[in-house]
Amino acid sequence: MNHGVTTVAGGNCGFTLAPLHPDRPEDADYTRRMMSRVEGMALAALEEGVDWTWSTFREYLDALEGRIAVNAGFMVGHCALRRHVMGADAVGGQPTPAQMDAMLALFHDAMDAGAWGLSTTQSSTHADGDGEPVASRHALPEELLALSRAVGEHEGTQLEAIVAGCLDQFSDEEIDLFVDMTAAAGRPLNWNVLTIDAAVPERVPRQLIPSERARRAGGRIVALTMPILTPMNMSLGTFCALNLIPGWGEILALPVPERIERLRDAATRTEMLSRADSKEAGVFRRLADFGRYVIGDTYSAANEGLGGRVVNDIAAERGQDPFHCLVEICAADDLRTVLWPMPTDNDPDSWALRQRTWEHEDVMLGGSDAGAHLDRMCGAPYTTRFLGDCLRGRKLVPLTAAVKMLTDDPARLFGLRERGRIEEGFHADLVLFDPERIDAGPATLVHDLPGDSPRLDSKAIGIVSVRVNGVETLRDDKVTGAVPGTVLRSGRDTRTVSTA
Repeated sequence: MNHGVTTVAGGNCGFTLAPLHPDRPEDADYTRRMMSRVEGMALAALEEGVDWTWSTFREYLDALEGRIAVNAGFMVGHCALRRHVMGADAVGGQPTPAQMDAMLALFHDAMDAGAWGLSTTQSSTHADGDGEPVASRHALPEELLALSRAVGEHEGTQLEAIVAGCLDQFSDEEIDLFVDMTAAAGRPLNWNVLTIDAAVPERVPRQLIPSERARRAGGRIVALTMPILTPMNMSLGTFCALNLIPGWGEILALPVPERIERLRDAATRTEMLSRADSKEAGVFRRLADFGRYVIGDTYSAANEGLGGRVVNDIAAERGQDPFHCLVEICAADDLRTVLWPMPTDNDPDSWALRQRTWEHEDVMLGGSDAGAHLDRMCGAPYTTRFLGDCLRGRKLVPLTAAVKMLTDDPARLFGLRERGRIEEGFHADLVLFDPERIDAGPATLVHDLPGDSPRLDSKAIGIVSVRVNGVETLRDDKVTGAVPGTVLRSGRDTRTVSTA
């Protein structure tokens, strides 16, 4: 809200906190641990900040009524549906015909209550709290298509899906699945996030093939992409994207003393670097240039003064190769060191490619990752930083077009009734900002979540006032305490978006 957001779309990537089986309280614990692992959410915040008193999706939505400052709509997470019906067998098992019927009935109940549709993940990076593939990754295409057809039976609904190829380039099978799902539902499907890099020119055309095929099949597929660079910090001490590099996860899962011993072994480092720079690493290859890492927070006397310095420079002073240097810095902190990879796609050609890609009819701005990975990245300021860049930076998009890309375009994709524009008869979701100042500050770590859990925070600059449904919720970066937000329910607050 501080960055001018008046409506949020939640329940993406196959994960929601509802439904929960009323006779299995352990399912809530499983869900908390899954969200902590897969989305990097602080377990203490989930345990202490949420009351977990609901069972049905309707009860979950009802629990939010009258308590939110912004408007919010929610998809149903496929993982929660599977867990509710199949229990522990949701991981590794296939539903019986009776269980499939029960899953569909549960899903219909959720959409009757106002759920926006289905979100699912088939991504190889998504594991639960036990390190096992999350429940939806075990679903066969027949299950996904049955759920997609159910979406098409309700007004104002849609699909959101994640597969491994979202991170880099889709396989033929992934393209087929997306096209079949949107065609079966007769509803738009969106996915995230389209990463744009001029060094990989074949990526954007490949990632837009599903959109082209979907139109011919009677569906629509929209790629979400971010209009700013959103750095994500790394660590050799806690789970992060480095763990997803082939061959790295086993080493980085060792107890810290053993992990340090392995990392200090030259042969181990050589093998790790080889795997990180291999084709099998896919999009994670961008993390392999360790000389271009910037040292963040440090925790030992040995590392005093290294914060903010580039590893290449430190390595040159020490006569070490960059990865060896980085390992020794982290080892001195018992692997607590915060590491910031420098972006590899901040060049003029990449920004020119972004500018062209934003013009595509099946590309939309979005994908901030909301409350996920809060201590590693801060996607919230993409609105204010993008507007500031359009006005005083690269000026890739005129202001009026930039505002439309952030407001009307997503409102139209999600079929929001009377939102997204300043127009007579529309809801007064309004943002007043100073075009001379609009921007976002640097990300800083704060501890203000339940359980003293940390998050990265970026202060908005130049936001004067935010109104939600006509009520002022923020003035000069200070919340007013008003909670006029509406839980947006499919059908009542959304209309069906044509895929023709």
